[in-house]
Parts: sequence; C-alpha cells; structure tokens
Amino acid sequence: MSPIEQLAQRAAPLLRHPYILRIRRNHGLEHATIHILSRHGHRLSGRSDSDGFYLLGDVPSEQVESAVNEALERMAAGESELAVHPNCGTNLVTASFLATLVGFAGFAGQSRRQAWRRFNTAMTVMSLVLMIAPALGGELQRHVTTAGDTGGLQLKAVKRHSWQLPFNLGRLVLHRVATQQAQA
Repeated sequence: MSPIEQLAQRAAPLLRHPYILRIRRNHGLEHATIHILSRHGHRLSGRSDSDGFYLLGDVPSEQVESAVNEALERMAAGESELAVHPNCGTNLVTASFLATLVGFAGFAGQSRRQAWRRFNTAMTVMSLVLMIAPALGGELQRHVTTAGDTGGLQLKAVKRHSWQLPFNLGRLVLHRVATQQAQA
C-alpha cells in the first residue's frame, strides 16, 4: 500500500463524510466531463463544490450536457480513471508544496554563503520533485481529492453564463453544472 493510500485510509472518516464525498464525486465528474469535451478540442478549466461544478470555456451548453451524461454513464460502468486529470489543481499544489519545501531546506543555514553553496543540490532536488509531482498529484486525486465512483450522482441542470470582456477581449463563458444524488 502506497503512502498516499495509507493517508487516505487514515483520513477515510473525513473523506467519506457526505459533504466531502459529494465534493469529491463532483470533482471526479468535472474531470471526466473535461476529458470528454477535450476530445473535441475544447480547452476548459473547472471548479467543483458540493452541488456540482463550474466549467470555464466557450462550449455549447448541449455539448456540456451530453458530456456530463456520457461521463456519468462511463464512470458508472467502471471507468473511474476518468476522475483523474493531468491539469488538476491538485497536481499544481503538489508540485508547488514540494518545491517550496526543497527551497526552504536547501537555503536554510547559518549564512547566505552556506545556502548558496547548496544551490546546485537544491536545484537538482527541485527538478526531481517537479518530475515526480504529476504522478504524486495523480495519486492524491485518485485517493483523496476526487472520487471515481459517482454514487448515483445525477445531472440536475446546466446553466450557461456569458459576459463580454472589456477592451474587445472576447466573451467569458461559464457553465454551472448542478448535480444531485439519486433518490433512494
């Protein structure tokens, strides 16, 4: 069992709390939806909460709704890996956290001269950290920040919001994807 799995096992009561689990399920569904829409060339970002998620990107609402439904079907059929996305903020936070730790450790010391003597070592270790961070971030997604099991999650509504940006920079398009748990 990996250290991330051990962490998730210890944190299971928190990770399985109904409110947290809804966020994790919506986060996984957000990723799955982005995977599906990305196949059609759309560039999107998202943010999840307990009631659904937001998608930022200019996509027709019908395509968003279709992608959410496809994602729900595929995840229910066992494609839980759709819940993990390489561009997730979890990966960015993991890389940033580890690089910051290496930076603190590498440059801590009695004097600036001692710290700068460790510069090459700190840069090498930081490079290694940045190489392993995506895999570590993926494991964190898999076991902590997302859930590949939708647990009966259903699409409730897709609502499009659009704003004209100043200085002729185009339009900002945001979709609110609302979800609900299936009624027992």
